[in-house]
Amino acid sequence: MWRAGCKWIFLIMGTMIGAGYASGRELWQFFGEESGLAIFLFSIIFAISCNVIMQISYRYQTNQFYPVLIELIGKKWAAAYDVLIVFYLFTTTVIMIAGGGATLEMWHVPYWWGIGALSAFIVFVFSRGLNGLLSINSFVMPILMIGLAGVLLTFVLRHPGVTDWHLQHNWPAAFTFTALNILPLVAVLSTIGKEIKSKKEIYIASVGSGFLLGGLSFIYNESLIQVSGLLSSYEIPLFAILKDFPYTMLFLMSIVLLIAIYTTAVSGILGLTARFHTKRVQSLWKLAACWLLLMIPFTKLGFSTLIAVLYPMYGIINLFLVTAVLLYPFRNRYKSS
Repeated sequence: MWRAGCKWIFLIMGTMIGAGYASGRELWQFFGEESGLAIFLFSIIFAISCNVIMQISYRYQTNQFYPVLIELIGKKWAAAYDVLIVFYLFTTTVIMIAGGGATLEMWHVPYWWGIGALSAFIVFVFSRGLNGLLSINSFVMPILMIGLAGVLLTFVLRHPGVTDWHLQHNWPAAFTFTALNILPLVAVLSTIGKEIKSKKEIYIASVGSGFLLGGLSFIYNESLIQVSGLLSSYEIPLFAILKDFPYTMLFLMSIVLLIAIYTTAVSGILGLTARFHTKRVQSLWKLAACWLLLMIPFTKLGFSTLIAVLYPMYGIINLFLVTAVLLYPFRNRYKSS
């Protein structure tokens, strides 16, 4: 039970902690100063959302996201969000791949070489099937989380900041940040309905991922506040935090960032391939390769530009879906009575 619950925690964290999050760009876009309460609320809303989506997926034994959408918002709205999720997964995976290229450029690897290598590794994991993806997440996510948390804690201890809990005007960001991330949660957690064995796994996964992500987000945001004056000079805010760290640490965190990018890109491709996987198209790795070939030309738009334009837009559009997820337990109880 605990082992299975941890496996789903790693899947959830792998979906969440991608180029936008691990780089700090996504957090700074939504939080920043006066956001301690917003992050606390986010962790609670996120845990509830994970629980609701996994409960539906488990009940209906789903292997893709459309049936979950129908249960949450009905057929009419599900059709619209079906298109939106496909577009979201496509564009955010483009962002992940662009982030990989930008990270490797820091080490003088040509941008397109980095993108090509990352795409090849994504196709490779799909040649191993869903179990291959879960195995990759179980292996790399502890490394990623320990590495990122270790650096951020070290920085915060060196540069202590004091959050004024009386000034928390940014609390509505909890809802828009959750809304931004609700689509990949629906897309990925809907694929594992047949793999979940008990509801206890769901509770462990939802509470555990909410607690871990909330804590990590708070520490990261505190660190970014300390270097806020430098962020305009960095494509990747994490490197502003690392500027006074040893060169070796910069190298290791670049690897951690690439791992985060890789796991989220894989999760995005998983959602797309699961949605379009049919009896006529059996090979997951071929579907993954086709999607990547479509995505690569769009990566030239740039990492930070894509985040700045697309993420706030998704955060607003998805508020309706977040509301439906949060109200679902009450609505479902009313229908059952």
